[in-house]
Amino acid sequence: MRDFPSCFGENGVQVADASCSSVGVNKSYQNSITCVYKCKLFGDSCLISIIWSKNLMGQCLTIEIDDTSHQCICKVDVKPSLFSKRKGSKCLEVKSSKIGVFWDLSLAKFGSALEPLEGYYIAVVWEGEMVLAIGDLKKEAFKKTGITSSVSSAIFISKREHISGKRVYGTKAQFCDNGPIHDLKIECDTNGNDDPCLLILIDAKLVMKVKHLRWKFRGNYTITVDGLPIEVYWDVHNWLFGPSLGNAVFMFQTNLSAEKLWNSSSLRDSSVMSWSCLESFREPKSQGLGFTLILYAWKNE
Repeated sequence: MRDFPSCFGENGVQVADASCSSVGVNKSYQNSITCVYKCKLFGDSCLISIIWSKNLMGQCLTIEIDDTSHQCICKVDVKPSLFSKRKGSKCLEVKSSKIGVFWDLSLAKFGSALEPLEGYYIAVVWEGEMVLAIGDLKKEAFKKTGITSSVSSAIFISKREHISGKRVYGTKAQFCDNGPIHDLKIECDTNGNDDPCLLILIDAKLVMKVKHLRWKFRGNYTITVDGLPIEVYWDVHNWLFGPSLGNAVFMFQTNLSAEKLWNSSSLRDSSVMSWSCLESFREPKSQGLGFTLILYAWKNE
């Protein structure tokens, strides 16, 4: 492999070994986006999480790899101070083999979003194979790593995003590979409203309306986007009856077997729902699930 990085540490990068624990519920992660990819590593399935967040110092990036036993194999944290050069690489020794993590954000355009809109790549390499390559500069990633193949086997299985607002909560959503990117908005006024109503709009078009929300604070409904049936699950109990800092949860799933995922206690338990719902994707049967978008909507008081 050409230009494989040194295994010695770099300023601004922290590496956690297999003993690292899962990310706990933290206020900083109320402003974050997590993209989860299913990949092949060490001859078995693994999950790679790309976490974009922002703190007072600037943009943050975390790349975490988990194995099938739910253990964190390794984690790379890119501190905001490193974004002065906005590119780097790291070689990790795991299970007697090397994993290479590469990133280049030197041309990245973030706009108002936490994740880049364009001009970047992130790549994970193992044993001369491209395990994961994301971003619009994939060709540069393959050139940098010296990998001859032009594709990776990674499957984008879920996205988890924390959004906030007073009445309107918005984000961008892509429900299938190479599909169009849509504007998704959730509207709900629970302040001083005796009979609140929940609205979901895609590209400014109303696709779902729930009346008498105090009686229907949890439920599901099927919508159609890009010709795909998408099951929408919502739980706004905390908005209506919970603590003032509580959040609602919305899940958009392109496979109707999502009911199993939604009924998982880890997703419904508000004390841990921010991150431990990832356990649901680690089940072997989760291969049958389609793409899942989970939104945690926090109310701004």
